Amino acid sequence: MAYWRRMKSRQMTAWLRSKDVSCLCLVYQRENRPVPEPGPNEVLLKMHSVGICGSDVHYWQHGRIGNFVVKAPMVLGHEASGTVIKVGSSVTKLKKGDRVAIEPGVPREIDEFCKIGRYNLSPTLFFCATPPDDGNLCRYYKHDANFCYKLPDNVTFEEGALVEPLSVAIHACRRAEVTLGSKVFICGAGPIGLVTLLIAKAMGAAQVVISDLSAPRLEKATEIGADFTIQVKGQSPEELASVVENMLGCMPDITLECTGAEACIQTGIYATRSGGTLVLVGLGPEMVTLPIVNAAVREVDIRGIFRYCNTWPMAIAMLASKKVNVQPLVTHRFPLEKATEAFEATKKGVGIKIMLKCDPNDLNP
Repeated sequence: MAYWRRMKSRQMTAWLRSKDVSCLCLVYQRENRPVPEPGPNEVLLKMHSVGICGSDVHYWQHGRIGNFVVKAPMVLGHEASGTVIKVGSSVTKLKKGDRVAIEPGVPREIDEFCKIGRYNLSPTLFFCATPPDDGNLCRYYKHDANFCYKLPDNVTFEEGALVEPLSVAIHACRRAEVTLGSKVFICGAGPIGLVTLLIAKAMGAAQVVISDLSAPRLEKATEIGADFTIQVKGQSPEELASVVENMLGCMPDITLECTGAEACIQTGIYATRSGGTLVLVGLGPEMVTLPIVNAAVREVDIRGIFRYCNTWPMAIAMLASKKVNVQPLVTHRFPLEKATEAFEATKKGVGIKIMLKCDPNDLNP
């Protein structure tokens, strides 16, 4: 069975991370492994579609995200869907032939966070493609059956794979308390910013303004429902906040910061109305400088999010009902054999969402 993984290599022909004269390189290597056997509560999946996430590229390029450090070869991929081909002895809710979306985070124990429904905060959580846990960018993959969700017939495999980024957006909008009539500012029109736009609208936001450096990404934002767009061209955070206010006719109730960039977080604080909420969706530098007094005296709540929890059923229902349409976000497709090309394209910012097709006999969405 073929896998794609991030590993260290001393091959002279490999792509170099930098001009490191030691030639210690970060490369992809295709590797064959035995097809796994599902445990009693697991299912074996024939993988179909896996989206490339920015975190996958970051692990590939840098070998770490914050405290999560790749210390051994690791299979990438966590935005995924596939077909059940074998079920464990205790599995009763799935059967062979079911098409499923995979929730990559699975609790290893029922701890205090699981008991209150916030299993995403469990420190022992298994999570696909987060060191030391392997991901699912492969032909066959086994996963806990309780975290595989059956797809309705009118939801494609690619839409199933995009349940994962949709879940980030759902969790962010829940934390922000987006509701009917909310006026929302989104910083960043990358894949997460765009799905956040879709979910904010679906949850009732009356007006959404979104900012980015990229004109093509802002055009895509307009295509999928943004009311206003701002192309960032060197304005200060205060200046951008003023532009947002002028566009909406008031300061937004909610800002969803999807870049992690220091200047964007600063903009989010200045832009959000007094008593409003800023949610930090994107992860950037560990330490940033913020106008914290501005936030404090105006009672701007600053909230973080970490992945998601209890979101898969809602995301699938939104897709099945056509409340949200993620299909315009998939701009490029590659077969698994061309994974390196796909990752290079993602690194360069080509398109919006790139999909890898794991089944050589089915390259359909």
